Amino acid sequence: MTATQSPDLTQFAYQGDELDAFAQADNWKSYWSSKLRPLAGDKVIEVGAGIGGSTKYLCGGSHSAWLCLDPDPKHAEHLRSLISAGTLPPFCKAACGVLSDLDAGAKVDTIFYIDVLEHIEDDEGEIRKAMAYLEPGGRIVVLSPAFNVIFSNFDRAVGHFRRYRKSDAGRLTPDGLVVEQIFYLDCMGFVAALANRLFLRTSTPSAKQVLFWDRCLVPISRILDRGLGQLFGKTIVMVWKRQ
Repeated sequence: MTATQSPDLTQFAYQGDELDAFAQADNWKSYWSSKLRPLAGDKVIEVGAGIGGSTKYLCGGSHSAWLCLDPDPKHAEHLRSLISAGTLPPFCKAACGVLSDLDAGAKVDTIFYIDVLEHIEDDEGEIRKAMAYLEPGGRIVVLSPAFNVIFSNFDRAVGHFRRYRKSDAGRLTPDGLVVEQIFYLDCMGFVAALANRLFLRTSTPSAKQVLFWDRCLVPISRILDRGLGQLFGKTIVMVWKRQ
């Protein structure tokens, strides 16, 4: 992969403050990353890497290249500091910008969107762009909020355009990609989010609420999701493979 960027980079400051609130959600990140880590190929782009809270859970193995890409200059600088300090592996690099800022000739095995695609208004166009950066057999892996029935003030506050259902995979799939996997995670999180949607209507969960969900509800979800066949949950995982 050649991580060469356009001289005119796309930059903007992220407005949400939920990244810090969820930074301690270790059980949740361990759970979803156990599903997604095996999908990481040798060369990876992580779009919207934020403050690296997901990166350290995903890139546990050895990779020849892992580009942490984020349009917020402060996030990009923070990611560089994590790499310099050894918190992230030395094969990681950080860059400020979006996918279309990269050299069109750059090809990778996996592109991750972890809690990112729902922030992009033209999500279909974004998936088409991502496909152009994939090697044959490469994968696009999306983890996003699920079910608009629990779309809340929190979603609005952090700039979500939508939540997803399995039925969205069809409109998101361009010619040249096939859906390889699609499933839901965190059924108990769905129940808690529905209760918030109907009764509490809070725009930002408190640190105590995040810890209660992570420490008490996520472990139950890990058991029930398996028993219920991952039929519903607060989060959806969609995986495409390039033909």
